[in-house]
Amino acid sequence: MHVKKGDLVRVIAGSDKGKEGHILTAIPKQNRVIVEKVNMVKRHERASLNSAGGIISKEAPIHVSNVLKVCTSCKKPTRIAHKFLDNGKKVRACKHCGASLD
Repeated sequence: MHVKKGDLVRVIAGSDKGKEGHILTAIPKQNRVIVEKVNMVKRHERASLNSAGGIISKEAPIHVSNVLKVCTSCKKPTRIAHKFLDNGKKVRACKHCGASLD
């Protein structure tokens, strides 16, 4: 997957197109991510010892192809390039400005 937990991403398709948020969870086996405040759904929850219950809103997973990583230096959503540093370490890089994203 081209994104990791904690990355700032922008949604590029769907009903939440244009929204930005950090990735809360990555689910590589299903190619899905959960992004904060994106794809909110309502769930009816029964009361238990630690929660009051009722109707709660929470984030649902979206497909990883519908998000792009936002570059920290140029502030644009970008596809991911891969570079090798002098010490041989592989890092993700911005396609626009070439800055390292890791």
